[in-house]
Amino acid sequence: MTEELLKIRKDLSKKLKNERFEHTIGVMYTAASLAMCYGSDIQKALTAGLLHDCGKYCSAKEQIKLCRKYDIQLTESELEMPALVHAKLGAYLARHEYKVKDQDVLDAITCHTTGRPGMTLLEKIIYIADYIEPNRRIIPGLEEIRGIVFQDIDRAVYLSAKNTVRYLNDGGKAVDPMTVSTCEYYQK
Repeated sequence: MTEELLKIRKDLSKKLKNERFEHTIGVMYTAASLAMCYGSDIQKALTAGLLHDCGKYCSAKEQIKLCRKYDIQLTESELEMPALVHAKLGAYLARHEYKVKDQDVLDAITCHTTGRPGMTLLEKIIYIADYIEPNRRIIPGLEEIRGIVFQDIDRAVYLSAKNTVRYLNDGGKAVDPMTVSTCEYYQK
């Protein structure tokens, strides 16, 4: 790990709640493993994995306030589902606070909650690493996804999006249209 990433890691260990920080480290190392498997840039995967939840250091209400302050445009879905807001805020903080210039890394942070049709390999890696990292509590379908992700990342992305849509629908919660689009795109 570079000295720069070590500094970011130290900063996040102070800002994030312990459980969130442990999740972050799990995502970072899972992303690096997937990058090695698929021949993607390991440093980019480590960076995006480490910073993917950097916007979650405060409440969802505060995240929305910060987005307004920084002129980060939020969709109606994001305002209705504040749990999604940290992705755009995180990309902003990665660029402005942590000095990340790589657009691939920033894009992977931005779409790690909902995915999107036609994701880059790095975006898929961060999206799925967030879902399968070792600290995640076991949910229906997780073991299956963990079992196939190193053979077929697109199938793992599809199953993850499908499970998310099902979970939200079953709980009577709103589903972001981008998650539905991701599911439909990767079903093919």
